[in-house]
Amino acid sequence: MKDRLITPGYCFILAANFLLYFGFWLLIPVLPFYLSEVFNAGNSTIGIILSCYTVAALCIRPFSGYFLDSFARKPLYLLAYFVFMTMFAGYIIAGSLTLFILFRIIHGVSFGMVTVAGNTVVIDIMPSSRRGEGLGYYGLSNNIAMAVGPMSGLFLHDAGMSFTTIFCCSLCSCLAGFMCAMSVKTPYKPPVKKEPVSLDRFILLKGIPAGISLLLLSIPYGMTTNYVAMYAKEIGINVTTGFFFTFMAAGMAISRIFSGKLVDKGKVTQVISAGLYIVVFSFFLLSACVYIIQWNAVACSIIFFLIALLLGVGFGIMFPAYNTLFVNLAPNSQRGTATSTYLTSWDVGIGIGMLAGGYISDVSTFDRAYLFGACLTIISTLYFNRKVSPHYHKNKLR
Repeated sequence: MKDRLITPGYCFILAANFLLYFGFWLLIPVLPFYLSEVFNAGNSTIGIILSCYTVAALCIRPFSGYFLDSFARKPLYLLAYFVFMTMFAGYIIAGSLTLFILFRIIHGVSFGMVTVAGNTVVIDIMPSSRRGEGLGYYGLSNNIAMAVGPMSGLFLHDAGMSFTTIFCCSLCSCLAGFMCAMSVKTPYKPPVKKEPVSLDRFILLKGIPAGISLLLLSIPYGMTTNYVAMYAKEIGINVTTGFFFTFMAAGMAISRIFSGKLVDKGKVTQVISAGLYIVVFSFFLLSACVYIIQWNAVACSIIFFLIALLLGVGFGIMFPAYNTLFVNLAPNSQRGTATSTYLTSWDVGIGIGMLAGGYISDVSTFDRAYLFGACLTIISTLYFNRKVSPHYHKNKLR
């Protein structure tokens, strides 16, 4: 019973996480339409406004780890969740573009905080012997939300629902999630000794090598989430590209079920290496679609969705393993900092991927951008196997 994973608290935080991400993903494909139809914003303006969210989340994450390690975690988690939830109501009353941008920035800050806090709290309430499995299921709740959220948002928009109604759906989802979050019981966290503020209170220094490897990996991931539909259109793949993300989410869901158990058996670096090889193959295959479609359009469409499934499996294997790797390098008093460093590395790479993918495609083509991303995964793999893995086994604390 000591190592029991499925407890009421764990179920509540899974539900809270799913409902938070469902509210988040519900709006992702709808907001560009909202800004265009309501405020007559151009594409470049829409891109800048939406990126405010990511930049704001990225700015708060290093500090959120410090706060979570210095103060009681559940109150901070609930505060961030509450602010995140209320911003959906803010969108409803935003009567000007300036006010919307302000709410968007606050939304990004609260998202950066609540995601780090949620990851830290779930680690606190699960047995350490089943951490990999627990993080796998926790991440699975994100993937399910990613699979159904965007489709639900587009369905409501295409059905003629008003933007106010769609915002209310996100608000209600997060309200239900907030109730679940309030029901989570966390273990007592004794006051920590106040140490001088230093760099390692904001960044897990031992996690920097792993962070570099993860950053290189997330650059092509950022290209994929933002430009894969445009790439498919550019080379002539006539399919519903929204299903690319559904297949990707399905791959993540399948892989997370068994990968976490392997992590709990101590195979952290082996699991990451396996995921890296799958991802390297997938990105090279994605860049080759420009040539495959000239040979057979039907086969290319099938391969396109197969790539999505393989990417989902590869990243789904690695996410809980990478998260566990960072946590295992940190003392218990720096779990928040470890999680923050993990998520910050990922976000920086996503941001670079968005910028690099757009720039390369402007001066060349999207297949060249994906070829560049595939080369980065090779570098990430070599760096992980030669530097990160030995460093981890030398410095891990558990």
